[in-house]
Amino acid sequence: MRFHQLSVLSALAAVPFADSESPLPPPWHNIRVKHTWNAVPPNWEALGHPPNGTTIDLHVALKPHYENALVDALYGAHLSKEQVAQLVAPHPDTLELIKSWLGHHSVPSLSISTTHGGSWLKLTGIPVSQANELLGASYQVYRRIGTNDSTILRTVGYGLPSVLHSHVQTVIPTTYFASTGTLRQIPQRRTVGETANMATRERVTSLSTREVEVNPSVLRSLYQTAEYVPAATDRNMLGVSGFLESYPSPADLREFMSECREDAIGATFEVVQINGGEYDPSKPDAEANLNLQYTEAIAFPTPHTFYCTGGGISVDDDDNEPASDDMWLQWVYYVLDLEDIPQTISTSYGDYETSLPPEYADTLCDLFAQLGARGASVIFASGNDGVGKGDCLVQGASGVHFIPGFPASCPFVTSVGGTMDIPESAAPFSGGGFSNYFSQPPYQSVAVPAFLRQLGDKYDGYYNAEGRGFPDISAQAVNFFIIDNNESYSVEGTSCSAPTVAGIISLLNDYLLATNRRPLGFLNPWLYGIGIDGLNDITSGSNPGCGTDGFMAIVGWDPVTGLGTPDFLRLQSTLASFPR
Repeated sequence: MRFHQLSVLSALAAVPFADSESPLPPPWHNIRVKHTWNAVPPNWEALGHPPNGTTIDLHVALKPHYENALVDALYGAHLSKEQVAQLVAPHPDTLELIKSWLGHHSVPSLSISTTHGGSWLKLTGIPVSQANELLGASYQVYRRIGTNDSTILRTVGYGLPSVLHSHVQTVIPTTYFASTGTLRQIPQRRTVGETANMATRERVTSLSTREVEVNPSVLRSLYQTAEYVPAATDRNMLGVSGFLESYPSPADLREFMSECREDAIGATFEVVQINGGEYDPSKPDAEANLNLQYTEAIAFPTPHTFYCTGGGISVDDDDNEPASDDMWLQWVYYVLDLEDIPQTISTSYGDYETSLPPEYADTLCDLFAQLGARGASVIFASGNDGVGKGDCLVQGASGVHFIPGFPASCPFVTSVGGTMDIPESAAPFSGGGFSNYFSQPPYQSVAVPAFLRQLGDKYDGYYNAEGRGFPDISAQAVNFFIIDNNESYSVEGTSCSAPTVAGIISLLNDYLLATNRRPLGFLNPWLYGIGIDGLNDITSGSNPGCGTDGFMAIVGWDPVTGLGTPDFLRLQSTLASFPR
């Protein structure tokens, strides 16, 4: 790994934020647009300006002094929290400019705090009128059309003084309007018939027909994990992200294990509440139960942590104060601030790129890269809408455009698509395609062009041929048996495949740690390199959407099933030379 000479972090933190003005202040009124929508995003309606006295917390992401240092670190040794903070620290001149800008607008120094080595600023309790002045914005109250959802404070456009554009990556919250519900990846529920008893489920250890119920026995046999016994449970950890008041139930987990894996009936998990996130196990949710039940069933007895994270920025009707902060940001903030983070993290939530300002998506993607640099394997479901939902006529554009999902499209996460049946084929809902925000990363320089050559001119103009392709890998995603609120039924979606893959990766990390080697960390360079020898190529099926047949699964990588599905024993054999 190539290391950079960096200024000492404490020197950055020592830059004072005072109320005094600079002797020769830059032209703070020369505001240039940072991001704007042409109109209020679809499915949202403006309810007018907030009442006088409404305040908002603003998060300002600053650009790092050494732009490529973090990406370089992803391909080298894993770093500590302090080392990563140094890699992403801004130039001292950046903090001086921000100080002058905020001083010009009389933002009190007590309202300003720095995080992550000065790479982020938080402006607490800023009057909306002052936020409008700072950002050339017009914050209003919005609500999803036809719902009783909480209202949110947003602006359809904002800017920054021209001199700050090269220093500030994004400001949150501004123009991010989540799509109609941040996407849970479970589109369908299927009731389990009374004849589908446990004896039947236990006998099915390999699939040979369509529509057989999938349970841990099936997956552990199919993906070759059944014989591995974790040996580094004192060091290895697995984290599962939870949002939108989705809670797992310990009682449901016990019942699930008693039916599906009796030797793991003692499985437990720690709950961490972030950003005001609640936890009420008496009101469990299928999403959270599915995620925990399958990571636990595969990786037991590896310690698990479930993160209950409060969501969105909404206005409390009683006092007009923002009720909470951005759920993605607060969750990543929390995990990055830990001295020891889980070696494997599974998340089954996402949104559409078309709902996200590019700077916002880029900022979050960089934060996921920080997790990878710390040694975490960050896994996201690829989505359940194939190449896109609906007619895919993007506002302000002409013709059909496939709609990529995010964070699945971030090049610094491992995106997991879906398969079904044996022999495995692509699940028709498996999210996949090409990012419009992120360019093709180096690790895809062979795999993705090979697919595009076979695709030819089909769908020209529908997708960005130079974008990051996703998913990276896949796993079973149809007809998963779960226990939810003491009820048995089956579900499908990439929310099934993501925790399945996370459990398998956690076992690989256990193997590495038990043999005194570092964990896998950022997976993709390995998967697209020697790791491909441990994957089952999926060559049939497609992911229709946007009124098209979608992409086809073919030999090699494809934007339906990625590189294929995991074989634990073969993946384990590729790690023989993994560094100590």
